Amino acid sequence: MPNTKSAISRTKKTALQTSINRIRKSKYKTAVKKINSYIAAGKIKEAQDFLPKFYSQLMKTSKTGAVKKETVSRKISRITKKIQKLQKKV
Repeated sequence: MPNTKSAISRTKKTALQTSINRIRKSKYKTAVKKINSYIAAGKIKEAQDFLPKFYSQLMKTSKTGAVKKETVSRKISRITKKIQKLQKKV
């Protein structure tokens, strides 16, 4: 239990920031699942339409530090390669 006023304040701020980061990570994971479902279903058009929003969502998440920039960059790269590979098949 925090004893000082500053410790109480920090506890509140930490709880708030934890909930915000949880929301950001959830949006990140949802975007990844959504684009992966498009790719798995072979819906190239939908995946391409969603790609700018996907980039934006992931970069917003990495900008705040909820997810590391390197992780986001790797995800974007791999997803883009998958979409390009699907386009070549068609």
